Amino acid sequence: MIGATATATEMQNNFGKYLNLVMEGKEVIVTKNGKEVGRFIPKDAAVSYLTDSLTGILSNNYSLDQAKEERLREKYEITD
Repeated sequence: MIGATATATEMQNNFGKYLNLVMEGKEVIVTKNGKEVGRFIPKDAAVSYLTDSLTGILSNNYSLDQAKEERLREKYEITD
C-alpha cells in the first residue's frame, strides 16, 4: 500500500515522518525532478517480493517476464 510520495529533498528533511510510514507497513515513493527514483518499503514487503518472484522462476513455473507482468498487475490493480 502506497503511503506517500516525497521528493528526495522532502525525504531528507523529514526522514522520521517517512520512516514511521514504512514502519506502519506503507510504501513511500521517492522522486527527483518529477521522476520516480526509488521506493522506501517495509522489510517484509521486500523479502516477500523477492522470494515470491524467485520461487516461481527457480521452479520453472513461469518466466521472468510473466513475474514482472504479474507484479505490475498487482501494483496497479489491473484486471482483465
